[in-house]
Amino acid sequence: MSAPSKSSKKRLKFTLFISFFIVCFLIYRLGKLQVFESDELRKGALEQWTKSIEIKPKRGIIYDRNGKKLAVSVNAFTVWATPADIKDPEKTSKAIAEVLDIDEKTINEKITQRQSVVKIKQWITGEEANELRKLNLSGVSVVEDNKRYYPNENFASYILGFTDIDNNGLDGIEKIYDDYLTGTPGKWMKMTDAANRQLPYDGEKIYEPQNGTSIVLTVDETIQYFAEKAAQQALIEQKAKNVSVIVMEPNTGDILAMTTKPDFDPNNPREPLDDKLKKQWKDLPVEELNEKWYELWRNFAVSDIYEPGSTFKVITAAAALEENTATLDTHYYCNGFIRDIKGAVLKCVRWYNPHGSQSLKEAMNNSCNVAFVNMGRQLGKENFYKYIKAFGFGEKTKIDLLGEQPGIIPSSTDVIKEVNLATMSYGHGIAVTPIQLINAVSAISNGGDLMKPRLVKEMVDDEGKIVNSFEPEVIRKVVSKQTSKTVLSLLESVVSEGSGSRAYIPGYKVGGKTGTAQKIIDGRYAPGKYIGSFVGVAPIDNPQIAILVIVDEPSAGTYYGGSVAAPVAKTVLEETFNYLEIPPKYSEDDEVIEMVKVPDVRNKTIGNAGRILTELDLKYTTEYAELTNESKIIDQFPLPGVEVQVGSIVDLYMDAKATNKLTMPYLVGKSKDEVIKILNDMNLKYDLKGKGNAVMQDPQPGEEIDKNIKIVVKFE
Repeated sequence: MSAPSKSSKKRLKFTLFISFFIVCFLIYRLGKLQVFESDELRKGALEQWTKSIEIKPKRGIIYDRNGKKLAVSVNAFTVWATPADIKDPEKTSKAIAEVLDIDEKTINEKITQRQSVVKIKQWITGEEANELRKLNLSGVSVVEDNKRYYPNENFASYILGFTDIDNNGLDGIEKIYDDYLTGTPGKWMKMTDAANRQLPYDGEKIYEPQNGTSIVLTVDETIQYFAEKAAQQALIEQKAKNVSVIVMEPNTGDILAMTTKPDFDPNNPREPLDDKLKKQWKDLPVEELNEKWYELWRNFAVSDIYEPGSTFKVITAAAALEENTATLDTHYYCNGFIRDIKGAVLKCVRWYNPHGSQSLKEAMNNSCNVAFVNMGRQLGKENFYKYIKAFGFGEKTKIDLLGEQPGIIPSSTDVIKEVNLATMSYGHGIAVTPIQLINAVSAISNGGDLMKPRLVKEMVDDEGKIVNSFEPEVIRKVVSKQTSKTVLSLLESVVSEGSGSRAYIPGYKVGGKTGTAQKIIDGRYAPGKYIGSFVGVAPIDNPQIAILVIVDEPSAGTYYGGSVAAPVAKTVLEETFNYLEIPPKYSEDDEVIEMVKVPDVRNKTIGNAGRILTELDLKYTTEYAELTNESKIIDQFPLPGVEVQVGSIVDLYMDAKATNKLTMPYLVGKSKDEVIKILNDMNLKYDLKGKGNAVMQDPQPGEEIDKNIKIVVKFE
């Protein structure tokens, strides 16, 4: 045998080297797969061999403060399909369509998709689920599911909010506490082959879901019911745009009730409750429909701002008393006007029959603008602004609801002019949210502590054990207990002797303040559109309830807060006292009720009518924005001859034609922005020429003008 040649040896060595390299690589690769990547590969193989269907957990229950269920999850069923396991798609589609009343073509498209699992329909009834199971369709599974359900329908909808079809919170408490309410999903696991067909005897496994944490609210279902019933009745009787009621516990900041009517049913939040609106919305384009939905879901109590009007005088009085610029012995003189502010003339609501000299108590009872302007002046803009901020205006209360607005207050004292200080003192030129106002009044009534409004009391697990609790939170001290006590006595007087008499409840010391403000729409005061409100506290000697009632755009004849809002508060308070078993404490004054017949003051001028009513110890309301000496009364409520309690309020309705005359303000020397604001506030049309400061105006200052005239102002 001849020796191998050199070339053969080289080829042999090369072959051996390559073989050795390949063996080493295979050893390395095998070691990597078996040792380092085994877990990942095992996981990937498991994913290929298995298919899973998510089992949704039940959302936590939402309870009221007494354990009554306001939002629950109820059993439902979802139909799933495994396309690879379906032997006859057409037959299967037809069978499913007959049971579920779905288009057969739509089902066929779903079950012929190249996917491992597809959802046919979510939330079918128990009867439908049983029918499908009896058919024993290959590749079709019926899985137990759950959906959110609100047993009381539109009850407390603005608090609870709602969820989407997948049980994700979209609004209200459902959204704010979604992470806690949701829970952890479970899995239904099955083994499959390469074609996604289920393997026999595969050891099918179900991993149970973990239910969400339940929420206990501060809301009392019974008090919420009282508020909703009264708000709905007022909405109908007053023909209002909406009615909002908030009931708060002053000492804790707990929201006991919060409602706005009209509202919606969270079980079907995209469908209005009103049949007329349903028809109007039916053919709306998607973009416009979205706007309607958001408008429907908008929570007036936290998301809308308005001028509080005379209810804000409570804040002015509290600030003045705390700073010792006013006491119960302080007197104020009202001659009907404030004339010493350059370029502006401010009127008292009863300028035609001025209040004259009056104490702080009488000024509050009379709701005298002149007195409160002087109170604000004595307080000073720095101090007044300090208390506006301290009471929480201009900032969010941080209540657990979406869309809260901070309101509108001056950015600093530098922009507060003399006229701004004057108008803010009686609740104009400032915008607040309802939740801010009731929170501020609660601070006054609880001894001076501004609380954070509380909606959630605690969280509990499935067994009812507390897993987290939320204690009442004091934000800051605003006024002293003495100031609180004094203001409460003033508020009681307003109800027992002043404009809030329609909230009076025999045997109970109720305090409150009425307010009537013209609405601002698109930056201007809207003629004929008003907000009537009442904020109250009871019982005065031991405040347990604070209430705010707002009637937006009442159109049944009267719009004064004392007439449209105070009676709503009375109804809610009276029922709440009975429910909470707060006993009445009658005095001799409660037992002796003096009655008087209402005189006929129709067709009389406002001045004459006022004197006639005053002589009979009757009060009256004529909160019209514009009045003249010629203004005549065209109607009244109660009607002539009706017997009422001495001290009752008579609503006077004025002749609109007699209110078209105004006094032309002084505009010369003012900037264009100042002129625009003055004329907008008076709802006057205008033609502005040039730039700079006003050098000429037509008509001249002090002239009596018709409100429909166009004002011409020249600037240089």
